[in-house]
Amino acid sequence: MATNSFNSIHTLRRRHSIDCPCPFSSSSSFFLKPITKNPSSFSNHNLITFSVSSTTPTTTTTTTTTPTTPFDTLEQHLISQNFREADEETRRLLIVLAGEAAVKRGYVFFSEVQFISESDLKEIDSLWRKYSDGKFGYSVQKKIWNTKVNRDFTNFFIKVRWMKKLESEEVDQYNYRAFPNEFIWELNDETPEGHLPLTNALRGTQLLKSIFTHPAFVEEGDEEEEKEDSSSINSGGDKGNAKKGGLFGGLRSKLFSKPDYSF
Repeated sequence: MATNSFNSIHTLRRRHSIDCPCPFSSSSSFFLKPITKNPSSFSNHNLITFSVSSTTPTTTTTTTTTPTTPFDTLEQHLISQNFREADEETRRLLIVLAGEAAVKRGYVFFSEVQFISESDLKEIDSLWRKYSDGKFGYSVQKKIWNTKVNRDFTNFFIKVRWMKKLESEEVDQYNYRAFPNEFIWELNDETPEGHLPLTNALRGTQLLKSIFTHPAFVEEGDEEEEKEDSSSINSGGDKGNAKKGGLFGGLRSKLFSKPDYSF
């Protein structure tokens, strides 16, 4: 008889659990929170009941933005020793920095170099020097041009190996290297100082000279030399060369081929 009563109670409990399922699924965020009460009717006992609490998970998203500069791409190429890409990026930067007219044209006139800020040119030069162990950069080239070849562009091109000697000639003659394959894009002991970045000189040397004499790279004593150059030109010392086609005179047509690594 006791067994039958127990089975009967068990059956009723089972039916009740089926007919009245718990309203809180296992995936719910609800949980039972114990609360301790001390009602007056139970002065010597604590009564523990449960209340339903709901929690909403909170997520905090912190977004950090790394400051970017116009020179980040150049720096990344230089860090990776991708000097060919760095040279192209330098050319692009100078066009953009020179102004809208240069952007539309696709290259820089020497007269537009003055519109490039001193800080921007210094930053470009600083990055080249930093990631080449001081071997590349405009200031490096300026120093060679100013102190080692007495501001002679023909000798400068030979010194930084933008030109190569023609071996088949009986007399010493030089020609521009063919872009890009004959230029040096690696940094090693054999790489000539000042070889990069490249600057187009096929249309003349005024662009390169405008970079070298920009206030970003002016050193003590440069101004006096500039005055001497100007007085020499005004006095007619270079008139013959000017008629023949600029500083190189007729030499350019004899020595230079026409590969293009222009702005």
